[in-house]
Amino acid sequence: MNWQDVLLWAVLPYVMVVVLVGGTIWRYRYDKFGWTTRSSELHESRLLRIGSPLFHFGLLVVIIGHVIGLIIPKSWTDAAGLSQQAYHVQALLLGGIAGFCTLAGVAILIYRRRTTGPVFMATTRNDKLMYVVLVAAIVAGLATTLLGATGGEEHNYRLTVAPWFRSLFVLQPDIASMAGAGLAFQLHTLIGMLLFTIWPFTRLVHAFTAPLGYLFRPYIVYRSRQRGPAARPAPRGWERI
Repeated sequence: MNWQDVLLWAVLPYVMVVVLVGGTIWRYRYDKFGWTTRSSELHESRLLRIGSPLFHFGLLVVIIGHVIGLIIPKSWTDAAGLSQQAYHVQALLLGGIAGFCTLAGVAILIYRRRTTGPVFMATTRNDKLMYVVLVAAIVAGLATTLLGATGGEEHNYRLTVAPWFRSLFVLQPDIASMAGAGLAFQLHTLIGMLLFTIWPFTRLVHAFTAPLGYLFRPYIVYRSRQRGPAARPAPRGWERI
């Protein structure tokens, strides 16, 4: 075990967590008005209606796949009767389809942003960096999905990346497992950590927001400014003001 492995797989993950959590708190406290996707739907909606669902629903399946693959130990799926071959088949089908949908969605969104004048003018350097890292993470993830589907032990991330990932939560990083993973898995992990490091400082921060306030906000009552017979009668149950 050399110092590079210690730095990459024992130190860097916790630095990423500190920046992610600290940056998110800082952004919320000092940039609440910037906590938004900076919606550009008014400028162009046709491509957005195609690219946005592809990207978001594909990404949701990708996240679920990562949770299952990294958090649930191989011994659990073996005990449940799911063979390694069956696991790789479903990972290839679901992961591959979700990954390509996510990549197609983000490609449409980038094309829309580049070819729609007002949208491109509103694109910041942060946005450009975010798109580069995001696309790199998706492409690297697709590569690892295809490699993992081969079934070879050298490409079985459940024996290398997954144990390392779980060991981080108990503050005992399994450096040897991650150091023994394939280069594609290591690159995907590093790009993923970079993505989460810059996350709080980009428009991706909106993913941490849920519109819970809408469930409890008061009703908005619209009243006509018109007077006379043309005005609609006030609905029963509301007092006149």
